[in-house]
Amino acid sequence: MHTPDEFTEGKILLIDKPYTWSSFQAVNKLKWALKKHLGLKKIKIGHAGTLDPLATGLLIICTGKFTKRIEELQGMPKEYTGTFMLGATTPSYDLETEVNQTFPVDHVTEELINETLPQFIGEIDQKPPVFSAIKKDGKRLYEHARKGEKVEIASRKTTIYEFELTRIALPEIDFRVVCSKGTYIRSLAYDFGVALNSGAHLTALRRTKIGAFDVTDAICPDAFEASITPAQ
Repeated sequence: MHTPDEFTEGKILLIDKPYTWSSFQAVNKLKWALKKHLGLKKIKIGHAGTLDPLATGLLIICTGKFTKRIEELQGMPKEYTGTFMLGATTPSYDLETEVNQTFPVDHVTEELINETLPQFIGEIDQKPPVFSAIKKDGKRLYEHARKGEKVEIASRKTTIYEFELTRIALPEIDFRVVCSKGTYIRSLAYDFGVALNSGAHLTALRRTKIGAFDVTDAICPDAFEASITPAQ
């Protein structure tokens, strides 16, 4: 039986974020459940690293005094699995927007893909997607992008610790990546396509680990609500 004090004193909750949910929606669902089922009038709650709506997987949510640990948790390496689709790009670098350009893929071989891979391991320069939550001139980049406004985005250093291709079935490539804070897997997909003299966008993404925390230990928001609902 869970008590209100557990959550105000502080808990780290491992949530498996559903597809199409924003990270904000997941936090709000838990906050609502805690207030409704445990009678908490006020509760500090926040997540340790955004996951895009079209991605699933591990979202760390901290409550109460543990919200002070959010910055520490955000800095941990993250592991993702997913799929790149070669031969086409989208403005958002994923499926949030429609294909805007197509590219040849006839020249792309498994050998070329494996030769290209090492240039994306280690410290790399990466430009965040224009459809991202980074702020520029007081507005989120996606707000500029949705209005069709062009903005200059500075590249930033990020580190790819491991990059493994787990399936090559052209035009699809499945991957596993371990990377530093601030890495955009959508940008990795786009840049990988460019490096192959083609184009690519992200069609599936799942966050599987943050530091030592694993999605296999996570539960969906509905299961969390069920776990704190008092027995009738």
